[in-house]
Amino acid sequence: MMLNIGCAYPNSLHEKDGSVLFLIRGEREKRLVVIGDGSEVFRELEGTVSSNEGLRMKICDLSVANSHVIRKHFPHTRPVSLRKFKTTVGLGDRLGVASPGHIELMKGYDVGPVLAQQSIRELTLTGRTFEDVLSDVVWAVFQEGYSGGFGADGDHLKSMEEVKLALDTGYTMITLDCSEHINNITGLSKDDVDRMYIEIDKGTRERLERRFLSGEFKLESGLKLMFSPEALRLNAVIYQKAIDFAIDVFCEMIKPCPRELDFEMSIDETPTPTDPLAHFFVSLQLREAGVDLYSVAPRFCGEFQKGIDYIGNLGQFRRELKAHQGIASHFGYRLSVHSGSDKFSVFPSIGEETKGHVHVKTAGTNWLEAVRVIIHRDPGLYRELHMFALEHLTEARRYYHVTLDISRIPDMLTLRDDELDGLMNQDDARQLIHITYGLILQEKDESGAYRFRDRIYRCLYENETLYSEFLRKHIGNHLKALGLEGR
Repeated sequence: MMLNIGCAYPNSLHEKDGSVLFLIRGEREKRLVVIGDGSEVFRELEGTVSSNEGLRMKICDLSVANSHVIRKHFPHTRPVSLRKFKTTVGLGDRLGVASPGHIELMKGYDVGPVLAQQSIRELTLTGRTFEDVLSDVVWAVFQEGYSGGFGADGDHLKSMEEVKLALDTGYTMITLDCSEHINNITGLSKDDVDRMYIEIDKGTRERLERRFLSGEFKLESGLKLMFSPEALRLNAVIYQKAIDFAIDVFCEMIKPCPRELDFEMSIDETPTPTDPLAHFFVSLQLREAGVDLYSVAPRFCGEFQKGIDYIGNLGQFRRELKAHQGIASHFGYRLSVHSGSDKFSVFPSIGEETKGHVHVKTAGTNWLEAVRVIIHRDPGLYRELHMFALEHLTEARRYYHVTLDISRIPDMLTLRDDELDGLMNQDDARQLIHITYGLILQEKDESGAYRFRDRIYRCLYENETLYSEFLRKHIGNHLKALGLEGR
């Protein structure tokens, strides 16, 4: 068998019990090469065996099954807890091809990367599984020879079943989305709140009143919090079911897990911001129930819409962030900033107020950088994606809250190919492409073949270096705006 070693990824060279392993780049896909058949890893990997100048060789697909073998024999390819890192960043990769670029960037920073990060919604929209997501990351880590440690986040999980699925797959971070247990009440009268409060178990009410109405809470940051009876009842009505749910999940799923996990409670999927009193109400109960929190994601003031900068009052954001950070420091966890992609105007405040002890999640911006590659290398394909997105915008709005106005997007017919890149710098166009990614990836023609998906992957495969370059620059700008310095 002829083998072009010149197509090998140099950082992917590994040795195990006499076998040498490395990745090669073919015309259409990457493959794993294993030379030397004396090892267990050679025997366990699935592939085609041949002989080359007296050496036994196996050529293997980068499959989920083979990724399990790699994780077994090469510990650095397994996800881990990222508690040792001061700053951590979620790097949601919806296509499964961004991790090499992310890793190249992270090698220069003392930052913990969550390379595998997907929600059930994202899995549904992309047609992937938790196994697919983690497998793609494992191969990227192997390709880049990265041994700095990475996390795997089952993001925005809403049920015990979803948490179990992520844990069984080997994920090391669980982001529990408690939105379905938060009573999003607005405009209720005092009598309505009192009535709903009485419906809470009597023992729970008595416990809450003893704990929260006994006086002022003074935090090390200087923040002082006092619960009036009315405030206690309101917070209990809104959050108590979510708190009980989080405690149940931790006790039944997280605590018994034999590996170290990073457990986040997300209370950000609400129409109104989380005030500091509510944040403290939630965290104190979790702490006293023995819940070991890695991070908490409150709903900050203003709007963290997808793929664009923060919308809101920067002064108010900083003041409220300072209070939330005081609570996080008091309980010993980090704040988590969701929809953190491209929020450049608030990154300086986040970096300074948290002193870098923070978790920031990005996802859609990595997809948009992939689209930027398509614009540069296959503008005709981009024009098709753009027109399809406009036609299906109403359907896509069901999944995401955005305020995009298509009337502000330049008419495609007026733009030359060399002007298309500017669309990825225009908020409305960014959001248009951002929220339609699932529809774009899943669309099929009359024969049942994917209309865009295969061409997207082909373009990105042929331009792997360019995609990594775009990611290093763009995500690097996020890290710099947070005040982080490279090594």
